[in-house]
Amino acid sequence: MTAGDGVHDRVRRLGAVLLAGGRATRLGGAVKPLLDVGGRSLLARAADAAVSAGACRLTVAGPESPLEGVGIPTLWVREDPPFAGPAAAIVAALAATDGVDAPEWTLVLASDLPHAAEAAGLLVADLDLFPADTDGVCLADAAGRPQWLTAVYRTRALRDAASALPDRGRDAAVRALVDDLAVAVLRAPAHVTDDVDTWEDLQRARRRFAAGPHDPHAEEAPR
Repeated sequence: MTAGDGVHDRVRRLGAVLLAGGRATRLGGAVKPLLDVGGRSLLARAADAAVSAGACRLTVAGPESPLEGVGIPTLWVREDPPFAGPAAAIVAALAATDGVDAPEWTLVLASDLPHAAEAAGLLVADLDLFPADTDGVCLADAAGRPQWLTAVYRTRALRDAASALPDRGRDAAVRALVDDLAVAVLRAPAHVTDDVDTWEDLQRARRRFAAGPHDPHAEEAPR
């Protein structure tokens, strides 16, 4: 198999759900996915990450926003009611593509990850090495906590889990969505799972990108 064949195979196998509909209460209600880090919005970084990982299409759960240069089909959906939580957003995204020829895997990314590209790359790098009974792979943060919204799931398993949630997942914990799934947890470099929840997080991410990804003096997030 050539390198080009491998990319084509990934494209046929991977879709992506980007979560972009939260309230951003710790950011004073700012439209968090549109905040700029290193010349790209956080939403654009998530979309770029999905495309680089080989996604054949995107489903964005959140208010429709400017998103240029993606280059693959993009569908916008909202959870019902809005702000019903990320589990409900995933349910809505999967429902919107029900009946469409589903890829084997679905990449799920929150749209507040400055290093989404690194995260997605780690998630899809070794999918073929996981046993057939593995329903998904998620990254763990520096403390070892699974990050269910930085993950890739077998689409069939995720659909089954979503359909089992009552009330279309309204106000359900993401843990309730994935609780019955066999999810492998991968440790990632500390910065990869850092998200932007506060203005301090945003400034830290901007400083890191300004310093350059390989600068040893780029500021680490406090632990």
